[in-house]
Amino acid sequence: MAKIDPFIMHPGLNNMRSHYCGQITTKYLDEEIQLCGWVHRRRDHGGVIFIDLRDRYGIVQVVYQPENQAIFKVAETLRNEFVIQITGKVHHRPEGTVNPNMHTGEVEIIASDLTILNASQPLPFNIDEHQNAGEDVRLHYRYLDLRRPEMLQRFVFRSKVNKIIRDYFDENLFLEVETPILTKTTPEGARDYLVPSRTHKGQFFALPQSPQIFKQLLMMSSFDRYYQIVRCFRDEDLRADRQPEFTQLDVEMSFVDESDIQQLIEGMMQRLFKQLLNVDLPESLPRMTYAEAMSRYGSDRPDLRIPLELVTVCDELRNVDFKVFQGPANDPDGKVSALRIPNGVSLTRKQIDDYTKFVGIYGAKGLAYIKVNDRSQGLAGLQSPILKFLPEEAVMAILDKLDSQTGDVIFFGADKKKIVHEALGALRVKVAHDMNLVEEGWKFLWVVDFPMFERDDEHGDWTPLHHPFTAPQAHDIEALRNNPGETLSRAYDLVLNGIELGGGSIRINNLDMQKAVFELISISEEDAQEKFDHLLKALEFGAPPHGGVAFGLDRIVMMMTGATSIREVIAFPKTQTVSCPLTSAPGPANPQQLQELGIRIVASKKD
Repeated sequence: MAKIDPFIMHPGLNNMRSHYCGQITTKYLDEEIQLCGWVHRRRDHGGVIFIDLRDRYGIVQVVYQPENQAIFKVAETLRNEFVIQITGKVHHRPEGTVNPNMHTGEVEIIASDLTILNASQPLPFNIDEHQNAGEDVRLHYRYLDLRRPEMLQRFVFRSKVNKIIRDYFDENLFLEVETPILTKTTPEGARDYLVPSRTHKGQFFALPQSPQIFKQLLMMSSFDRYYQIVRCFRDEDLRADRQPEFTQLDVEMSFVDESDIQQLIEGMMQRLFKQLLNVDLPESLPRMTYAEAMSRYGSDRPDLRIPLELVTVCDELRNVDFKVFQGPANDPDGKVSALRIPNGVSLTRKQIDDYTKFVGIYGAKGLAYIKVNDRSQGLAGLQSPILKFLPEEAVMAILDKLDSQTGDVIFFGADKKKIVHEALGALRVKVAHDMNLVEEGWKFLWVVDFPMFERDDEHGDWTPLHHPFTAPQAHDIEALRNNPGETLSRAYDLVLNGIELGGGSIRINNLDMQKAVFELISISEEDAQEKFDHLLKALEFGAPPHGGVAFGLDRIVMMMTGATSIREVIAFPKTQTVSCPLTSAPGPANPQQLQELGIRIVASKKD
């Protein structure tokens, strides 16, 4: 439980209670105190009733003795989660009953009075660390779930994260500015939540996916340094680390380059981890280019706790007759990569078949492998169905390149670069977890030098890898237009243990460059004027060089508290079906509301 700050409560400061439960230690011996809270547990021992009384700050043991018959009879009626008020005197616990695992474990309160403030119905699950209710039940009774000490401490932790962040940015001369929640729909990479306007029938607001344009406008307003802890909204399918509404730390600065922003965020992370986890982070976090991250790890958010790496083996396989390898090795858009797994010969054929099915999720047509049973025996010491298709020279060159040892297994991916990266990158993580190869600790990484654009698989159009306001490294507009596929951006992402915490970029502050980027991603001049007129106009009036970054605050808290999902660190989250079991949201609107908004519900054929 959280330690009590000495200024929180003092005797006589509250009419209903003089102290908090978690506050009571030997410091208060022989004092009469008054507490309020919930019955965490009731035990009857030899005619004496013991109550574990719980509030936000902890649990303390309260004793009701049979000598006070009237109060004792009331205590006999208590059940878990009754809300009570007690009065009593603080005593040492009897010898042999001290609980060293509790902050209050040396004392107990011999009660002289008891008031039941509210009773409780039988609970759908236990309010303790032993509850095993499913997530749907817990979210349906979220107010009960949040009473559990484990859940409470996550939100105490989250509150401290917010305070440290605010203090840090205040010290660094940032202004906290609130930006609109009702705004205009913009292309941010996910669907917008639309809000119909009653006063402008047939027109809609959009809930912001981020305050991106507004924070850039603040830089153009000479605010210089802005931050905000802000709610954002995205209408997209959910995963363990996604919610339709989430909290974002949003930052923007003027007259800066990438290193200025990265150093600022490194300082913030150092303070968070030191003050809350007593972890010392490096003074400067490592950087890696996007190209290197994809080549070595198959991911732009690599988990550096995993020692396994992908190795490109195209050069060794360009001239082999085995078409499965030869084709991708000679294709400019193709690739052949190898992943060496130490002690992988222990994997059974079934396990390898399961991994083959796994990489199929990412589009891989198969999973070739070589088992190195005895490296000293050369080709004779190897085991694989593909050896008969490969010349010994190529096989030995690959083993040398991977520094392969006896006991290894080598997996191969051969296909288009994107498929190889995604399939082997995911396999790298899965195998590492299956074989307990993941190291302990916190591994941060800045990924930099992202491509400016990527091709849309469906239509072949250019799309921004981050967002359309990211500045290219090329300052020449014609160079950008002539070679968009090779242009790098001034973007950067911060990754921790294989999870992207957030990212940002230096922004475009030149009107002609912004128009050129819109043109490349097929936003017509008319669409640009309709959606971004306010930004384009602002770029005409002395926009300074500026850049920023945004982080998923829920994700940071999830990782620092060891939670398995951001739903565990959001007070009232949605489920993976984008619904709220607690409130039954979303729900229908009544006909009068729809009429006022000028909306008519049209049922689909499926409905």
